[in-house]
Amino acid sequence: MAFVCSIPVRFADVDHAGIVYYPRFFHYFHVAFEELFRVRMGPRAYVELLDRDRVGFPAVHAEADYKAPLRFGDTAEVAVSVARLGATSITFRYRVRRDEVECAVGTVVCAVVDLDAFAARPVPPAIRDLVADLVES
Repeated sequence: MAFVCSIPVRFADVDHAGIVYYPRFFHYFHVAFEELFRVRMGPRAYVELLDRDRVGFPAVHAEADYKAPLRFGDTAEVAVSVARLGATSITFRYRVRRDEVECAVGTVVCAVVDLDAFAARPVPPAIRDLVADLVES
């Protein structure tokens, strides 16, 4: 199963060729990541994890393959799944589609850190619960 969110392609997202500029896909990945928290845990859940609970998710590895262009006016459907749920990291997989066309596939490995010490910490139980149904089999 995957969590899916829709992101409109804005004018500011495209390059001179009229297609989404490649690093913007990583922005779309992160928007979908934040939407996962917002939709499943509430509008301030991600902010509270960062500010109150002092849990962060810095990216330590990211990659993407581009399959088909997105253009201004398109809607990017971003599906989020979990390729690996580790003890102190989570590997998120993102699939971006326009209608039925796959446009990009990417992964982002997020370390889970205590923001005060900026050191690895175990994935909190609430986060394990949040992504449990997204873990790929």
